[in-house]
Amino acid sequence: MQLDLAAMRAEEAYRWLTATVTPRPIAWVSSVSPAGLVNLAPFSFFQVICDQPPTLMVNVGLQADGRPKDTLVNARTTGQLVIHLVSAALAPTMNQTAATLPPDVSEVERFGIATVPGTRVAVPRLVEAPVAFECEVDSITPYPAQDPRQHLIFARVLLAHIDDAVMADERHVDPEKLDLVGRMGGLWYSTTRDRFPMKRPP
Repeated sequence: MQLDLAAMRAEEAYRWLTATVTPRPIAWVSSVSPAGLVNLAPFSFFQVICDQPPTLMVNVGLQADGRPKDTLVNARTTGQLVIHLVSAALAPTMNQTAATLPPDVSEVERFGIATVPGTRVAVPRLVEAPVAFECEVDSITPYPAQDPRQHLIFARVLLAHIDDAVMADERHVDPEKLDLVGRMGGLWYSTTRDRFPMKRPP
């Protein structure tokens, strides 16, 4: 089978890409509006892109009607985010926050999600998330340049919070205890419970 993605409608290309590029890590992003409202939303077009400086990238698409999503508006306005990783235990709650809510409704309040204040940023983080990265927005790049439907947020990590319960020792995270989920195509998700080691060649 060959697919001419360049000739496809955007929604069809999306379906093929998200069904094949799997599993994708999930960024569960908290941000704060200029009015002080806490927004929380998941994004699976997400990755670590640099270690010096430590930088994460989250791709935030536009709403179906072309309006910017709250995460993008808040990132532009405040320049701060907290990016959380999603454990299997938190997957149902994460899925709830994918609902489209009015801008004046906080997902944190609507779904009763516990938070604590950020340490380096004025954005709260989720109490139960196994990993949280407090970030400063480095840049926001519209893509594609001619008719942007996505915005690539490059977020520099200022501080990482890792739950002691997921640590194997002082320097290593135990992936079994971390128990993250990834995004597949359609309605499907995966876990990181099945693993195998391979030594990298010299």
